[in-house]
Amino acid sequence: MGKNDLTQGNAAKVLLRFAAPFLAANLIQALYGAADLAVVGWFCGPASVAAVSTGTQVTQIITSVIAGLTLGGTIRVGQLVGSGQQGKTGAAVGTLLTAFAVFAAGLTAALLGGCRWILQALQTPEAAFAEAMRYVCICAAGVVFICGYNAVSAVLRGYGDSVRPMLFVALACVLNIAGDLLLVGVLRMGAAGAAVATVAAQGFSMVCGMVYLHRSRFPFRFGRTTLRIHPGELRRLAGLGLPITIQECMVRLSFLYLTSVTNRLGVAAAAAVGVASRYDVLAMLPATSVASALAAVTAQNFGAGKPQRAALSLKLGLLFALAASGCFFAWAQLSPQTMIGLFSREAEVIEAGIPFFRSCSWDYLAVSVVFCLNGYLNGRGCTVFTMVSCCFGALCLRMPLIWLACGRCADDLAVLGAIAPAVSGVMAVYTLAYVAWMWRKDRRPALQKA
Repeated sequence: MGKNDLTQGNAAKVLLRFAAPFLAANLIQALYGAADLAVVGWFCGPASVAAVSTGTQVTQIITSVIAGLTLGGTIRVGQLVGSGQQGKTGAAVGTLLTAFAVFAAGLTAALLGGCRWILQALQTPEAAFAEAMRYVCICAAGVVFICGYNAVSAVLRGYGDSVRPMLFVALACVLNIAGDLLLVGVLRMGAAGAAVATVAAQGFSMVCGMVYLHRSRFPFRFGRTTLRIHPGELRRLAGLGLPITIQECMVRLSFLYLTSVTNRLGVAAAAAVGVASRYDVLAMLPATSVASALAAVTAQNFGAGKPQRAALSLKLGLLFALAASGCFFAWAQLSPQTMIGLFSREAEVIEAGIPFFRSCSWDYLAVSVVFCLNGYLNGRGCTVFTMVSCCFGALCLRMPLIWLACGRCADDLAVLGAIAPAVSGVMAVYTLAYVAWMWRKDRRPALQKA
């Protein structure tokens, strides 16, 4: 298997060609939760919808933790490939896969042990609590599959291959939707059936990825001598991945806090916000995909000593992400009821969701800028800055504002929905200023040489 060189050729074509499979894979992964919520909404009542939406919020933070560590692996492999040190990738890959296996075991135990406490902290409605509990516990059993698939994808993407991770998850998505229709629609298993279908699909993705790595000509072979932790590589992977993981956790925790606030307002409000969270994922997929691609592209280009090419890729990525997210923004402003109606036919859910959609959809634009800038900075290895930035936005801005809104206008979902875009706008301004400062630093050596 040959690497895909991200340091040569037309920058726009290279970025889009590499980001397109990212987008497709992320879109397919988003369909996991969307399919669960849609099928449950079609065949079950509002209590089941609230259970899946609350349970999905819990599983999303787990996925975010794993995704942060995954991106650290992608950046590390990309750095080694870009600098021509492919001989060291075996140690990095072995460390990544082994560390993920250990992490998955600990995370599964923690999630199973703390499931009830987590749902109580989220103020899960009593009518939905039992189903949400079953949903989260079943999904916890599939954490090892999430870790395995994401670890393999990190290796492939760092090596310049974003197509095969997309194919693995596409096959799994078909299995997940079929399982939802069978277990929820035919067997009437409710939220538990949706969780079983999701876990089975994730397991299928992981097996496909492992088989491909084993049979390809990738410079790594599975075995007792290769699947071990190299302390030096573990420190490097942790230095890149842990800050990203912390920032993802802080962002998710702030949105979990929003979920706990809206859960107090009743099943209709909780279901409406749950539906909005599905669209948040879908609308931000272009920015998420470009950000992930930018991390790999930037890592390879900085490894090859081409910072100006990385900066050009960022500018192109911003244009693409804003154009794509703008389509969802226009839909939310013009016809939010049709967006909600795809997931829930309940009149009270649609009525509660319209003002929330119109205000929160501004975040589709603001967060696109933040994601792309953070992806570029992560590829440069500036993960500490992005961690501090996201923690500041979540802990010092978003959560205090939600607390204030809860105390003064808790029933106004339009106000609650406006908090996220306001915070993202502030973050976009100071992150853009930081990137501009770094670009000036990059130009100084060239100017001094001239």
